[in-house]
Amino acid sequence: MRMDSPAVRGSNAVHRVLDEELAAARDRGVEHPVVVDVGGGSGVWAVPLAVAGCTVTVVDPNPNSLATLSRRAEEDGVADRVTSVAEDVDALADVVPAGSADIVLAHGLLEVVDDPADAVAALASAVAPEGVVSVLVANRHAAVLHRALAGRFDEARMLLTGHDGVLPDDGEALLRRFDVDSLTSLLNGAGLRVSALRGDGVVADAVPDPGDDDATEFERVAAGMSPLRDIASRLHALARRAG
Repeated sequence: MRMDSPAVRGSNAVHRVLDEELAAARDRGVEHPVVVDVGGGSGVWAVPLAVAGCTVTVVDPNPNSLATLSRRAEEDGVADRVTSVAEDVDALADVVPAGSADIVLAHGLLEVVDDPADAVAALASAVAPEGVVSVLVANRHAAVLHRALAGRFDEARMLLTGHDGVLPDDGEALLRRFDVDSLTSLLNGAGLRVSALRGDGVVADAVPDPGDDDATEFERVAAGMSPLRDIASRLHALARRAG
């Protein structure tokens, strides 16, 4: 499977949600939460989580990305908490014990794997019964809207009506984009229950100063409200084992 897409960028809001999950794990008595970052590449998510006290395994087939991960972990003094595995999601069951991870990350992964259903099944197998799977994906409707506003209506129509929300030869390393319904259906199909689904980048990618207090507060409120959530640049889902 391919896992070589550019990393999908997430906002501070996604980091805050993950911080809340870490706090919940510690409330359950987990001193050093176990994180598995599938397709985590260069450590954008993994290294900060290790700094926060987690034990992190990054599973990614790209050796250049893993080399960057190692450098970052060394520089931040957390090399002993970060393990890199040069494999893709197909091999996840071979390198991560079933039900062992408090948090499983799949950020920028499902857009590029050959079979997203198989990938999500692997993620669901790795997560602990009380743990969470964090999925961050590109949003089909945001791509449609951005092209329509730029006057590229043929492209917008093809993205809206075509298979998996991808243009032929559009220059992006994506095999698919998602909307709320398709992402929810995919997670449910692997026996996961979506506990939260928010937009990421409702306006943050378009305003001059996304860190401004007013912009941050607007983004926080809008990200959870449809239809604004549904046109955010990315969708962020938290899912847990059903039952």
